[in-house]
Amino acid sequence: MNLQIPFMIPLLTFITLLFLILNKAIRKPGKLPPGPRKLPIIGNLHQLGKLPHRSLQKLSQTHGGLMFLHLGFRPALVVSSADKARDIFKHHDLAFSGRPDLYVLGKICYNFSCVSSAPYGAYWREARRIVVLELMTPKRVDSFRHIRAEEVGRMVDFISGTAPDPVDLSSAVFAMSNSIVSRAAFGAASGGGGAGKGRSYKEIFREAQNFLGEFNAADYFPGLRWINKINGVDRRIADNFRDLDGFFERVIGEHRDRAALDSGEGDIIDVLLRVQKESELTDDQLKAVLLDVFIAGTDTSVAIIIWTMAELVRNPTAMRKAQQQVREIARGKPTAEESDLPNLPYLKQVIKEAFRLHPPVPLLVPRETTEPCAIDGGRYRIPAKTRVFFNVAAMSTDPAVWENPREFSPERFEDSGVDFRGQHFELLPFGAGRRGCPGIGFAIPVVELAVANLLLRFDWKLPGGMKEEDVDMEEAIGVTMHKKIPLSLVACSINNY
Repeated sequence: MNLQIPFMIPLLTFITLLFLILNKAIRKPGKLPPGPRKLPIIGNLHQLGKLPHRSLQKLSQTHGGLMFLHLGFRPALVVSSADKARDIFKHHDLAFSGRPDLYVLGKICYNFSCVSSAPYGAYWREARRIVVLELMTPKRVDSFRHIRAEEVGRMVDFISGTAPDPVDLSSAVFAMSNSIVSRAAFGAASGGGGAGKGRSYKEIFREAQNFLGEFNAADYFPGLRWINKINGVDRRIADNFRDLDGFFERVIGEHRDRAALDSGEGDIIDVLLRVQKESELTDDQLKAVLLDVFIAGTDTSVAIIIWTMAELVRNPTAMRKAQQQVREIARGKPTAEESDLPNLPYLKQVIKEAFRLHPPVPLLVPRETTEPCAIDGGRYRIPAKTRVFFNVAAMSTDPAVWENPREFSPERFEDSGVDFRGQHFELLPFGAGRRGCPGIGFAIPVVELAVANLLLRFDWKLPGGMKEEDVDMEEAIGVTMHKKIPLSLVACSINNY
């Protein structure tokens, strides 16, 4: 054996060199996109910062519209260019249609049964079909018109009673949006009342939303899932899920007792119970769809309404122009109605501009590649199980696409065909492709009707001698990009009302 060693060493050396050369040649056409240098173990996690969409946007200015990172042990692709997003959505949407198995989502979303978190496959296709063809059809959304009108009216009445004191507009808008979604889903203005240890359903859902926005080590280091048992995270999630599930059990039970309407009318639970009779939808899956409707339907609408009003109060000329148009169209009526909305083009430009500057979910819900995929004309090869973030906040403020991108200018959309419904990749607040948000038709009427009536009924002033430039526009940490400091304004009722 010892006589063979001198011969084995050069042979092994040759084989090793040959392997490295061939491996390099094979990988060259499918190399990874550029990205910042990573650290051992943590990779690029330290570069995410408190507001990842802003940190990633800054990194993309150095490394490009396709940027590859390592977040702990998880490979990640960040897409920050409208052109790169267009290529992926148009040519590789299927390969990019997975969802990562995030720790909290698995615990709260009934083992990934929410439409937003479910892995791509037969169940997801059926659940999305139910949402699109049963819950969010134009006819169904229109059937909730009276709920939107009543709850916006209640919000306006509440604000009227606060003068001359400042009103916490953030809280008022949240209460309005929450009531619209709960009435549409559960069929009662109270949304089912209290739940779990005397806590309200609003507190339970808010806590669930907070869990989704928290950093969890298990999402980046799978071997550290045990930490959640020690640091109390598992216990807190379990308590929240128990209250959440108990609330759903009660309201679904109440609906079963009164029997869902076979005609397809009624609230969202009635519809889901009818669908359940005709399909294999389990109770847990039904609850997961409800959870999606509630969290997505409330949070994003609140965020964009508040950002819209914050931008308007900082831009008085745009505020006056929007108010003038609303008041002309709604002349002689106590409220702006949904039938008025098509006749308010400037209001729509204002809201579109707010979506551009403040997309409610700036990184969208992360995707995951289901298979290896060559993108950018075959230039880069993305491995399977790569986490994918579409930085829509970077796309919608890209100076290569938008003139004066940080300036609030609704006029930029005048005579422009650019919309936010998933066909124009420079403006994607609701995403695009298979995983685009199916609730856009539910959210937009709420946003437009609320903003129209806030402008119709009140003149808005900043409290305590504040100036426009004093309005704090800092963003809060979380999945949904809320304004960190609640918006507090003085509402002055105008004489006509």
